Amino acid sequence: MIWRKPLKTAFLLFGVLLLITGVVYPLFVAGVADLAFPHQAHGSLVRNESGAVMGSELIGLHFTGPRYFEGRPSSTQGATYNAAQSGGSNLGPSNPALLRDVNMTILHLKSLGITGPWPGDLVTSSASGLDPHITLDAALLQVPVVAKARGINEEDVRTLVIENIVSNPFLPHHEYVNVFSLNRALDRGGVP
Repeated sequence: MIWRKPLKTAFLLFGVLLLITGVVYPLFVAGVADLAFPHQAHGSLVRNESGAVMGSELIGLHFTGPRYFEGRPSSTQGATYNAAQSGGSNLGPSNPALLRDVNMTILHLKSLGITGPWPGDLVTSSASGLDPHITLDAALLQVPVVAKARGINEEDVRTLVIENIVSNPFLPHHEYVNVFSLNRALDRGGVP
C-alpha cells in the first residue's frame, strides 16, 4: 500500500490550506477592515437621528417627484434598487426594449418638468442597476425643477449640488453627486 502515505499527505495539506485560506485569512482580512474602516466594512449604512437605517451610501434609493433629485434608473428585478438582484439590463444599443425604457424615462422626466438634452446617466441604468450617483450635469439639469417644487432659490439649490460633489481621484474631471446624500441635505434644510 505505497499510495497511502502520499494520499494521507495530500489530505493533510488540503485540510491545512483549507483552514488557512478558507477560515483564518478571511477572518483576518475582515477583522483588519473592521478596525481600519468600520463604516465601510458594515456597508456604509446611513442612519437617521433615532439610529434606524435609512439606506446605504453605496446603493441608490428610489426618489420620485419634483421635490427630489432623480437618480439613475434601476434595472434590478422585482423592485427598484433591489440589492439582492443586482445586475444590468444587458440590453444592447440596438435592442428595442432599451429604446422603450429610455423613452419611458424621458417621459417621466418631462412630466416632472426636466427638459433635455438628457445626460446618458439620467436615462439609462448602470451595470449593477444600483448606482447611487449621477454626473454633475445630470444634477444641475434638475436644479430648476427641485428649486421650484420646494419654493427656494435656484442658486441656493445649485450651491448645495456643488457642495455635494464627489471627486474621482482616478478621473480628475469626472465629478459626480450621490443622489441619496444630496436629497438628505435638502430634507435637512441644507440650503442656505
